[in-house]
Amino acid sequence: MAIRRLSIIIDSHIHCGKRFPFETISPLLKNAGIDGACLFAAVEEIYERYDPYFQDTPEWQRKRRDANRHLLGLGKSNENVFPYLFVWNDFDIDELSLGYRGIKWHRHEEEPRYNYDDERCHEMIEKIIELRLPVVFEESYENTMNFINHLAPGATVIIPHLGWLNGGFEFIDASGIWKKDNVYADSALASTYEIEEFIKKYGVDKLIFGSDFPFNYPSYELQKILTLKLSQTDEEKILGLNILRLLRLES
Repeated sequence: MAIRRLSIIIDSHIHCGKRFPFETISPLLKNAGIDGACLFAAVEEIYERYDPYFQDTPEWQRKRRDANRHLLGLGKSNENVFPYLFVWNDFDIDELSLGYRGIKWHRHEEEPRYNYDDERCHEMIEKIIELRLPVVFEESYENTMNFINHLAPGATVIIPHLGWLNGGFEFIDASGIWKKDNVYADSALASTYEIEEFIKKYGVDKLIFGSDFPFNYPSYELQKILTLKLSQTDEEKILGLNILRLLRLES
């Protein structure tokens, strides 16, 4: 299915690292007609997700720093690659000065927990807000509510997957959190029904296109948006202009 040329298409949710090198990702984007991407490190390069008792170590901190900075290098060589800093419990605030475009904050149930009581966590949140970096926040329902309502009420937050892994679309919807001016959603892996419901309730300005590669292909997730029969103006907002606005890169 050929697509008409839109102003710019950005996949706002792609994991990139040793297992998923950009050399593999780039042709997938090009073949789908996607111009660029927001990149997050692979979870496995940030913490030991299958060990609920995982404790951070200097070796893991080095591994994490290397994974994040690899994305910085990709961003320096490609103007349409936007590297995000994947935050973990070392809360390395110095990394925020290096030019990341956004923040990835991520854990699933039964995985190691963020130390939200750590003073460094609060300092990092303050700096993220000061720098106006959007935060893709994928956490439990309780921690999502706490982060948005109490820990970081001034942060720009993107709830990925239309809330699927933050407690579920219906729970996030019922919470009223998407009514806040600073809270958005991405479409990665969400159903067409959920996407349509979100647009109906909150409008196209709050929705951001993403694929969550390697968990699905950019071309497949793009088609979900293109089959909604939206106006070209609305498509362009979801597929690129909204995320560029949050990244403060709109023309």
